[in-house]
Amino acid sequence: MSFSAGIGRRWFVAMMLLGTCAANAQPSFPSKPVRIIIPFTAGGTNDILARLLAPKLGEALGQPVIVDNRPGGNTVIASNELLKSPPDGHTLLLPGNSHVLVPYLTKAALPFDSLKDFAPVASLARTGLFLVVTPSLPANSLQEFIALAKSKPGALNSAAPGGSINQLATEMFNGLAGVKLVHIPYKGSAPAVADVMAGQAQLSFQTPATVLGNVQGGKLRALAISGDSPFPDPKVPTFTQAGLPGFDVGLWFGLLAHGSTPKPIVERLSAEVMKILGMPDFREKVAAQGLEIFVSTPEQYGTALRNESEKFGRIVKAAGITPE
Repeated sequence: MSFSAGIGRRWFVAMMLLGTCAANAQPSFPSKPVRIIIPFTAGGTNDILARLLAPKLGEALGQPVIVDNRPGGNTVIASNELLKSPPDGHTLLLPGNSHVLVPYLTKAALPFDSLKDFAPVASLARTGLFLVVTPSLPANSLQEFIALAKSKPGALNSAAPGGSINQLATEMFNGLAGVKLVHIPYKGSAPAVADVMAGQAQLSFQTPATVLGNVQGGKLRALAISGDSPFPDPKVPTFTQAGLPGFDVGLWFGLLAHGSTPKPIVERLSAEVMKILGMPDFREKVAAQGLEIFVSTPEQYGTALRNESEKFGRIVKAAGITPE
């Protein structure tokens, strides 16, 4: 064997060993339980969706999937919790599209960039928003409610999680209807809805998943729903049908990972979620919550988030909404 051939063979063996070591140094995924952080209290749509997804995802990954509620701070607490965790795919965040609304509704500088510091994994579902009122309120239709609000500017309180689409809906409604509803921030939809049912607040903009049972049980009165269809309750008109066209505030949900998560892990998570979204039993459970399955790749989800951010910026500016 020539000297050069010997060097070549040793180099080849060394490279093979180095590659083997590098491969062995890469931890398998998942190697421990996966955590899904929810930015709101239990009982809201994010939480409901996560608890439907968790057992299916856990079965697919071969590891338990835990739902962890971290409310408060206009969802900043939950986002920070994800970014403090290792970027290895074992910690995820399940926000709504309000994730990119937070910078427009928060006065203090955020410790992160809501687009650049997070890795989109997959969208999950979308829905419209009900306008629900406490049953004792003397308004049985949207037009009666608008007339009441005009007669009592600043007297009707809208309960909603801070830094959320629900809050933006309140401000948009003020502009379109020419009224002055007062936003009262909560750490989640469940306590906000509880206060509306108790009459501590007069109204709220909420997803069907959060309030449908109470609407059907007579504990809340639904006056209208956003979107182009009265789904999931045909007795409740759309805002356009009820006489307020232009009120088109929808909510959709998805999974985000730490922005530094390796691409193969993001792609594995995305692929497993897409399989789950196609399962008939899962789709049935999601539909029962008044939600519509919303499928996208990580790239499509990222584009949708960027588009939402730009749209929200225009809406906030046009409505003259000031950060809190």
